[in-house]
Amino acid sequence: MEINEVIFPDSLPKIDLHGYDRDTARVAINDFIEDNIKMGNEIITIIHGVGSGIIRETTNKTLTSNKNVIDFKSAYFNRGCTIVKIKLTK
Repeated sequence: MEINEVIFPDSLPKIDLHGYDRDTARVAINDFIEDNIKMGNEIITIIHGVGSGIIRETTNKTLTSNKNVIDFKSAYFNRGCTIVKIKLTK
């Protein structure tokens, strides 16, 4: 499945970063990705909210630098949510 095919992001594994600071969010995102690789989930959702954009920016930087992330984009109907495709190691 590709991230452009995702219609219902609520059905995907998700992490909610509301209330997190930058460093905690970065660690939580990387841990969440690792956990989902182990569980075999190829597409996940990160809820960062809209707010001032600090956690969204942190999310984008973390995903860009993570070697296990293939692609990511903002959810079509919710810009406070990012859909991520991760590389499953075999």
